[in-house]
Amino acid sequence: MQEYAPAPDAEFQKLVRSKYAGNPRAMTALAARLMVGRDSPFSPADGLALLNEAACQDDAEAWCYLAVMAAAGVGRDPSWADAFDALSKAADLAHAPAVRQRQLLGVLGIGSVADIEPWFQQGDTRCLHESPRYAAHSRFLPPALCNYLIEHATPRLKPAQVFDARGGGLKVDPMRTNTGAAYSVIDTDVVMQLTRARIARTAGVAFDALEPMEVLHYSGGEMYRPHVDFFHASLPNYADEMRLRGQRIKTCLVYLNAGYEGGETDFPKLGIRFRGEVGEALIFDNVGPDGVGDMNTLHTGLPPTRGEKWLLSQWIRERRQPIA
Repeated sequence: MQEYAPAPDAEFQKLVRSKYAGNPRAMTALAARLMVGRDSPFSPADGLALLNEAACQDDAEAWCYLAVMAAAGVGRDPSWADAFDALSKAADLAHAPAVRQRQLLGVLGIGSVADIEPWFQQGDTRCLHESPRYAAHSRFLPPALCNYLIEHATPRLKPAQVFDARGGGLKVDPMRTNTGAAYSVIDTDVVMQLTRARIARTAGVAFDALEPMEVLHYSGGEMYRPHVDFFHASLPNYADEMRLRGQRIKTCLVYLNAGYEGGETDFPKLGIRFRGEVGEALIFDNVGPDGVGDMNTLHTGLPPTRGEKWLLSQWIRERRQPIA
């Protein structure tokens, strides 16, 4: 991400350190809000400075946040080595989420930074359609990681939203009846950032071009009606969105579970109806070679007729995204 903010506000830092002297947990909570402007000013530089201060006072949660910022490259150059080091410090302080992440990394065979590259390269690829390109990637995520994402998302589920072409922003709409969990950078962890990095590598895009990750849940009968993922430049709010953050050029879907019927992702104009195995990814283009949205990418998230479906959804833009 490498989005560098101005230097920390010295007066503000002094005030916070004075107010929260001996209370690194409160300092960490404030820092997390500052990182993304959640119920606070948007000031990543101040947030990072406070996280470092709290970590120096052995606050395990601060170390967890620093691990995520190092992995995602927020306000600094990305570094898996620094991310793993900070995660280990949090786990050594008996921070339960950090301990769980370290255990899962062991299950994935990632014991050190040297194991990341081989993990990125696992799996097989098959082309389903050439132009627009649709490719399925088997064994993209191991079952243990799929289960982890489902468990993490379950208590966070809310009604899924769509972009509001008329009013701007997001809204709940009858065309999308499922639920989902959207993840700001401060809601993620090192395991999730590894997942996002693998998506970027496989899709052939810069890591910082990824939007916030979502985990989607479809109960029986819930669906996402026919839609495209790109923005229509002819619509004013879409045009503004494209000027600010760029076109949405690719989509990645990772199928996280089995045990349901129906629920395919249907592309009627291409004659493709896809349902991935557990951990299988589908990555497809939303635009043509000229960068213009391709209506052939129209698709539907069909409803499960039995059981429930879980998906990881990752939209990808044409340029670097702001911290969110």
